Amino acid sequence: MSDHPTGVEKYEARARNANSLVCVGLDTSLERVPERFKAMEYPQFEFNKWIVEETHAHVAAYKPNIAFYEARGEAGYKELKLTLDHLRERHPDIFLICDAKRGEIGSTMAAYAESLFDHFGFDAVTVNPYLGGEPLAPFLERKDKISIILARTSNPGAGEFQDLVAGGKPLWQIVAEHVKTWNKNGNCMIVAGATYPEEMRSLRELMGGMTFLVPGVGAQGGPVRDAVTAGLNSQKLGLIINSSRGIIWSEDPGTETRKLQTEINSYR
Repeated sequence: MSDHPTGVEKYEARARNANSLVCVGLDTSLERVPERFKAMEYPQFEFNKWIVEETHAHVAAYKPNIAFYEARGEAGYKELKLTLDHLRERHPDIFLICDAKRGEIGSTMAAYAESLFDHFGFDAVTVNPYLGGEPLAPFLERKDKISIILARTSNPGAGEFQDLVAGGKPLWQIVAEHVKTWNKNGNCMIVAGATYPEEMRSLRELMGGMTFLVPGVGAQGGPVRDAVTAGLNSQKLGLIINSSRGIIWSEDPGTETRKLQTEINSYR
């Protein structure tokens, strides 16, 4: 790996060193945080710090969904920043994803890139391709950072638009083909939901070794075996398999994370 690793190199190095493709989603809804944390000055941050302590040995990435912090305004933004600063200080090799699904005109995307990459310090951000490739330029030009582009999402209603056929192809496939052309700097990934393994298999054939962010296991019910067998690349990598609610709200997050790591690895 180079002295200044790309985002993909950072993720792959961590995945190999931890022998893990697990991503823990820090979707920290303040309402669900246990009472012992609510009594503290920074309850979201203290809860996140505890989750990190319990799980870090078994993960390749963490993925806060920014909505749970934005909902609290200034306090939430501060606790997200505290979380990111803590992770970069204590676990600088772990890949950090912001689930924000940003998609806007170019000048606004430039501001989003400054906020999420520079102020908060994320390695990667999920982005929405609906406005086309041109507005994504402020993200795609960041050679050191990763744009994770929505292709085939995991939610039950995903097909409402994503399955629409244009020119004989479903829209999710057309998006993926565009991502291949946008990936000039080798800094793109795509979202491919675990709840649609056949589509993931097609995406793997289309995208070569590109890494997929895989939501939908755990609380959403996507089978781990199907996602891993459909999505692994030739290096036995290429997947960032996220579980949020199924880990962070469990009684023993460390054990749940290790169980998911072991299950994934059993199919690698």
